Amino acid sequence: MQQNTRPEAAAATTQLSGILRRVGMIGDMIDRSVGNADHPLRIQIERFDGPVQAVIDGRQTTLFGTNSYLGLNFDPRCIAAAEQALRQWGTGSTASRVASGNQDGHVALERTIAKFYDRPDAIVFSTGFMANMGTICGLASDGDLILYDSHCHASIIDACRASGATFKPFKHNDPVDLDRLLKEATVPASRILVVLEGLYSVWGDVGDVKGLATVAKDHGALVFVDEAHGLGLYGDNGRGVTEAQGAEHLVDAIVGTFSKSVGVIGGYCVTMHPALKSLRFLARAYLYTASLPPAVVASARTAIEIIASEPGLRAEMWRKAERFCLGVEALGYSLCAAPGPVGSIRMRGLVQGMDFWRDLLARGIYVNLLIPPATPAGEVLLRFSVSAAHTDADIDKFLDIMREMAPRAISA
Repeated sequence: MQQNTRPEAAAATTQLSGILRRVGMIGDMIDRSVGNADHPLRIQIERFDGPVQAVIDGRQTTLFGTNSYLGLNFDPRCIAAAEQALRQWGTGSTASRVASGNQDGHVALERTIAKFYDRPDAIVFSTGFMANMGTICGLASDGDLILYDSHCHASIIDACRASGATFKPFKHNDPVDLDRLLKEATVPASRILVVLEGLYSVWGDVGDVKGLATVAKDHGALVFVDEAHGLGLYGDNGRGVTEAQGAEHLVDAIVGTFSKSVGVIGGYCVTMHPALKSLRFLARAYLYTASLPPAVVASARTAIEIIASEPGLRAEMWRKAERFCLGVEALGYSLCAAPGPVGSIRMRGLVQGMDFWRDLLARGIYVNLLIPPATPAGEVLLRFSVSAAHTDADIDKFLDIMREMAPRAISA
């Protein structure tokens, strides 16, 4: 792998101090690791030809690193809804919801989400990150305790830090460890928030929502589930892993995002307690940021209605995900979890991971390269996602390339 030591930049960094020196040293370390050739931080998509097809550096490329699980970001109905809203409402809201940014579309979208989840209320945020930040910080504060799964997303960790509450991780998907922490807690259970995810997007493994939520409820704690990657994919109605495991009655708040299956940007929280309506006044990420643009709102609402009414789209995604994952495993690669819409292939170190990522890209396949500290146990992973929009030919192409590369991937 070609290296780029950037001696002039490194020399300049050594003359800095404090914050600038620390940040500069991190940048130098990244440059030394990835070199001058293509790497994930420099990828630029020049054109999209559909939800999973694009042109990167002049190459026609199939995207297996997109979160467009259902291909709705290019669905003609979603695009038409966005175009109509754009003409009628303009390009942006220009204000927060509590100022002049609360429009008919935002209210209609919240009602659509609440109906979809069969919950009394929903709150729409401008991003999924803000949904986690606003909900967790609105629920928990100084004197409270947050117990979260150790594999939770960075937005959840940041929200815990910002809330002012005490926070501790429990072992991934481990109800016994959660039970231990709940028994050791020095605050009343009513002041404890247990946070977990439905589908974890690094390994691609399913959360034990029912087991963990049952333990939390046995102690009297509140339960919060992030269904960012589960929305539209799990459950009879597509409401996520919580629904699929029959655990909706155990969960107090569900948060999700529009940037995966829904195909746009934004986030939401649905609740079962009337008291949680106060989140609108407690969530700073809701109060102090501009509301979603009208075109995004209209597209999101249309996409959620499609998810609710067309289960065949979900079934098609699952057919392709299982075909892809079983095909990869049959070639001798090690997957981190059972077949699903998102998952990771284990690599043996950064050099192999980077080389494989670049070889795939050169052959017209894009995946995500994940490296520490963003991965559990310091692993280097090639993360993939499968979409209903992928064709069988797309999957065959990926598997054929992985078959050619298998001898050096799995050899000692």
